[in-house]
Amino acid sequence: MKISEAQKLVDKWIKKYGVRYFNELTNTAILMEEVGEVARIMARRYGEQSEKESDKAKKLDDELADVLFVLICIANQTGINLEKALQKNLDKKTKRDKTRHVKNKKLGT
Repeated sequence: MKISEAQKLVDKWIKKYGVRYFNELTNTAILMEEVGEVARIMARRYGEQSEKESDKAKKLDDELADVLFVLICIANQTGINLEKALQKNLDKKTKRDKTRHVKNKKLGT
């Protein structure tokens, strides 16, 4: 699925089931909540914290999809084309960092 298709799919879902988009501030707060849920899984499953029994059923793929969904909502309601934005961002990173990481001795190259 292209990012533009995902943006259209989320917009259709919101209009059919969500009634309307939450306002931008509310969606930003929801995005932070969802990122926190990803962080919790990462810290406990892949980091050094122990995982509680109640956390073991949580699925990283589902939590990442929640983050993506809300991110797409914010892009849609603010008129951002995520495909164009991502390409522009990759171009910026390539120009800025094309040799930076390759030359970084800490990365073992």
